[in-house]
Amino acid sequence: MPRQVDHQARRRQIADALLRIVDREGLEGVSLRHVAAEAGVSMGSVQHYFATKDQMMIFALIHVHERIYQRVNACLDPRSPRDLVRSAIIEMLPLDDERRTEARIALAFLARSAVDPEYAATLREGYPYHAVFFAEQIRRAQQNGEAPADLVPEQEAVILFAITQGLVNPTLIGHHTEETVIDALDRHLDRVFPSE
Repeated sequence: MPRQVDHQARRRQIADALLRIVDREGLEGVSLRHVAAEAGVSMGSVQHYFATKDQMMIFALIHVHERIYQRVNACLDPRSPRDLVRSAIIEMLPLDDERRTEARIALAFLARSAVDPEYAATLREGYPYHAVFFAEQIRRAQQNGEAPADLVPEQEAVILFAITQGLVNPTLIGHHTEETVIDALDRHLDRVFPSE
C-alpha cells in the first residue's frame, strides 16, 4: 500500500529547514538545493511543493508568523487587559533562544521587504492582528475603569506595536538586557493601564 504523505506537514518541514538556513546564513544562504539537503528531502520534493524560491520563502515567512501567533494565543487565558497585552508583547521579544531565532529570521525578511513589494505585503498582513488585539484590550480596560477614558485605543495600539518592534533589534544585538526591556515595557504599560 502506498505511503500517505501529509502534504501540509511536508511543506512545514521544508519551511522549517529554510528558516534554519536563514537563521544561520541569512536569506542569501537559501537555495532550493540547500533547503532540500537541510530538510532531508529530494530537490524534486521541494519543487513539487514550491515552484519558485520566492514562493518557498513567502510560505516560510507566513509559517514563522503562525508559530509566533500560536505561542501568543496560548498565553491569552482570561486575565486583565494589561496582563494580556504584556504577555503578548513579551512573546514577541527576543528573550530566549526560540524568540532570538525568530527575531533574526524576521529581521532578514524585513530587510528584504524594504526592496520587495511581495515580501512587504506579506509582512503587512500580520500587522492588523496586533493592532486589533491591542486596541481591543485597551477598550476593554477603559470599560472596566482600568485605562483612561480619553485614550484612543487605535492610536495606543500603534504605539504599543512600535514600542515592541523598537525593543526587538536592540535586544537582539545585546544592547538591552532582559531586565531593561521588561522594565521599559512595564513602565509604558503602567501609563496605559494606570488603574491595574
